[in-house]
Amino acid sequence: MMRAFIPDAWWRAGSLMAAGAAAAVLAGCQGGDMQDLQQWMAQTKSQSPIATTRLSEPKKFQPFTYGEAAVIDPFNPSKLLVALSRDKARGGGLAPDMERRREVLENYPLDAIAMVGTLQRHGVTIALVRADKTVFQAKVGNYAGQNFGVIRKISDTEVTIKELVQDASGEWVEREASLALQENQK
Repeated sequence: MMRAFIPDAWWRAGSLMAAGAAAAVLAGCQGGDMQDLQQWMAQTKSQSPIATTRLSEPKKFQPFTYGEAAVIDPFNPSKLLVALSRDKARGGGLAPDMERRREVLENYPLDAIAMVGTLQRHGVTIALVRADKTVFQAKVGNYAGQNFGVIRKISDTEVTIKELVQDASGEWVEREASLALQENQK
């Protein structure tokens, strides 16, 4: 756009002058005595010590050979099967009843169930528990939670539950949990 205000002859003359100035500057850099510079570089290079650090030898890799071919590998699944069959033969272990019919409160994890009160009916204490915005009645012997929990005790302030869970080795162990009374929060 700026070129429209400058006549073509002046534009060409300015471009030629700029190119000529650049050529003159470059020509001035090439000529001249560079002997001093080369001498200084050679002197500095000869006076500078070459600093190299010797790398340590790499450690020799010693492969481990498993020489116990006759013994069962500790990571072999058959070893686990042998141990499980031995435990079944001994018997007496805890296990949940997988054949029984599941109760409604077993559909909810214990942290989603809250005790909201109790009531007495024919001398039996019944816990009022809320799960998913619904209030359910539960008594001793009912199941609650997703870990085969059985209600063992109901007091005015809490419900005590005994759950069956598997530990790391696959054994069923009992664990105690409780639901504390949730006061109305206003």
